[in-house]
Amino acid sequence: MNPDLKLSQFDYELPPELIAQTPAARRTGSRLLHLDAAGALHDRQFTDLPALLRAGDLLVFNDTRVIKARLLGHKESGGKVEVLVERITGPSSALAHVRASKAPRAGTVLQLADGAVDATVTGREDELFALSFSGDVLNLLDLHGRTPLPPYITHAAGPEDDTRYQTVYAREPGAVAAPTAGLHFDEAMLQHLAAQGVDSVFVTLHVGAGTFQPVRVERLSDHVMHAERFHVSAAALERIRATRAGGGRVVAVGTTSVRALESAAAQVQHAQPGHGVQGDTRLFITPGYRFQLVDALLTNFHLPQSTLLMLVSALAGMEPIRRAYAHAVQSRYRFFSYGDAMFIESPNPT
Repeated sequence: MNPDLKLSQFDYELPPELIAQTPAARRTGSRLLHLDAAGALHDRQFTDLPALLRAGDLLVFNDTRVIKARLLGHKESGGKVEVLVERITGPSSALAHVRASKAPRAGTVLQLADGAVDATVTGREDELFALSFSGDVLNLLDLHGRTPLPPYITHAAGPEDDTRYQTVYAREPGAVAAPTAGLHFDEAMLQHLAAQGVDSVFVTLHVGAGTFQPVRVERLSDHVMHAERFHVSAAALERIRATRAGGGRVVAVGTTSVRALESAAAQVQHAQPGHGVQGDTRLFITPGYRFQLVDALLTNFHLPQSTLLMLVSALAGMEPIRRAYAHAVQSRYRFFSYGDAMFIESPNPT
């Protein structure tokens, strides 16, 4: 990593009213800002995406499924508590963020969801609390939890969010934040792209709440990236290899797909033949990073000073991203999870 990179280099002014609070009426109804390989900007609609792709390209989707990870309740002492499950560690255990007036000690019982769920604090790992639940975690969350909307969305999660803050192809439960670039696709778009000869493959990266945590150091080389679980199958790696061999582009749908792919690229030489790559990744992609597998990226707009803004700046270049974001603000694009999209073509394809 370039030791001279500073947090302040990745800031921009965003009028609060441009933060999308609700999704577009239709999944494919968003705008699309196209940043081409020459650095030129084009205002488009998301429905223009097929025209930007060609037969032989490979779309890489993250098939993680958002779990209803937020639970409200109180401690036995009566104090209010909010639990956000970060990672399921066993059938009845998880690591979670716990918000309370006083941090609960080991042995504390949290009574959640109007008493329907009990969770006992068994320990602590850095900022996360280890919890033992009164039953199967996934089942309890599905029955009693709430969809964990991002902190910049101000309304409480409702039935529409349960559907729209989830991709149509989600299948592997474990994320506490959606891979939001995928929210723009509906089944008709996926079928249209397949008929056009655009291939697709799935990887899994379970997005953690750490994706919303601010970078708290000025020198980026001092930042410790949050860990997220990922899996890239042997079949996916072979499809990527075949795409490259055939002259097609690997197009990541979302920064989470980028992190899964590039994490796999760093480890694939150590994998057994015919096996995929999986584990935890703390990969921190900043300008100067040499991409191994990703040629283009479909993504949403990202928070100022966020690690995801640094990632897209690494792919497209810092100056083109600054111009793109300034244009998006001036042109009143909608920002963040429920907002509009960008299609970024790398000026230096792998």
